[in-house]
Amino acid sequence: MTFKEKYGQTALIAGASEGMGAAYASALAERGLDLVLIARRTAPLEETARKITEQFGIKVQTISCDLADDDATQQIILAIGDKAIDFLVYNAALSYIGPYLDTNFKTHTNIAKVNMITQMALVHHFGGKMVERGKGGVVLMSSIAGFQGSGFLSTYAATKAFSRVLAEGLWFEWKEKGVDVIACCAGATATPNYINTNPGKASPLEPKPQLPEQVVEECLSKIGTKPSFISGTGNKLVTFLMQHIFSRKMAINMMGDGMRKMYGIKG
Repeated sequence: MTFKEKYGQTALIAGASEGMGAAYASALAERGLDLVLIARRTAPLEETARKITEQFGIKVQTISCDLADDDATQQIILAIGDKAIDFLVYNAALSYIGPYLDTNFKTHTNIAKVNMITQMALVHHFGGKMVERGKGGVVLMSSIAGFQGSGFLSTYAATKAFSRVLAEGLWFEWKEKGVDVIACCAGATATPNYINTNPGKASPLEPKPQLPEQVVEECLSKIGTKPSFISGTGNKLVTFLMQHIFSRKMAINMMGDGMRKMYGIKG
């Protein structure tokens, strides 16, 4: 059975304009799926859609939407109409790097809306319809930052822990209903957003950033086999050490010290 035969005709990707989202779009288009691509910035979203349409000849719908809006889910549902969504990738995420109190509370609220609330709403709506049909797939992008407290990335890391636990719970609930769910726990990935933060080296143990395409291919090969996974050999090793060898206090200290060193954070 091909990927398309297993999951269906159309995939929705939230956070699709570049980086990981664009890599998911290309990988799913290569597997023959039509696409609905969602992102806040119109120009890069349309450029990604144009390239994919030209390369793969599939149908692509674009929706420009700020996923922090209170009515973001309704905007998306209205734009999609009666089209069935067979495969959902929630890749969208906001983050703030720095001391928790150095930005206003609205920043943290928007991170929670994009990384958790809108994600839950889209999974509830479109995942629910997959369960009704007895067929579909859901990918929630998480992060190894969410395996323990991560100083100077506190709100983002907490939301990524949420995404992993949500996916694992739904994996159990839906595994006998024909819908595969998986959390992809990525480490540093060479996306434009990551590169633009200009990170330094945290420690000699820090794995080399993966390419978005590497993360995506590993995820699409693993969905249907497990509830969550850590992408990349280096990330798996570091996470094993942090979770099973070092004490939790030591792991949290290492994460915070690493962030301070990577971004020259004082305090």
